[in-house]
Amino acid sequence: MDWILASASPRRKQLLGELLEKFEIVPAKGEENAGEAVTPEETVKALARQKAEEVASLPLANGKAVLGADTVVAYGNEILGKPKDEADAARMLALLSGKWHEVYTGVCIVLPDGRAFVDADYTKVRFFLLSAAQIQAYIKTGSPMDKAGAYGIQDGGLVERIEGSFSNVVGLPVELCKQMIENLQK
Repeated sequence: MDWILASASPRRKQLLGELLEKFEIVPAKGEENAGEAVTPEETVKALARQKAEEVASLPLANGKAVLGADTVVAYGNEILGKPKDEADAARMLALLSGKWHEVYTGVCIVLPDGRAFVDADYTKVRFFLLSAAQIQAYIKTGSPMDKAGAYGIQDGGLVERIEGSFSNVVGLPVELCKQMIENLQK
């Protein structure tokens, strides 16, 4: 089966490359709208499905399976997406400093016949206690600006401990994707 990754994320490309030898990259371009989703898990599932279905509807996706994904950071009742600006990034990092939070990633695979399979994974993450100077130094790297929760676990120095999938926090739960792909091939 030929595959398309509905994401421009270099991190997702690298992680999916651990599972699939060959795939195309066709990023979803539509505005993200989680609809009636309330929980972080419902949100990432809805957004992953939206992205996968958008790309699957394109003529170039004819006969191909499309994988879409979406990741959010959740702290309490607040879903932290990508920061709007540096001040928003600083707010998110300060909020997470020294505390546990969850990272949810939804995955949707749309098959060539239109059937969609959606699932999600979550990982608990604990940040080190960060000083204002550490937060500002990290923001100056530019790395937080395109990441949910304003951080990348792969950047180092922020995360004290995790419980669950590391690749989920990076943006694509490899273990879950592997299981979904294997189930489709049965």
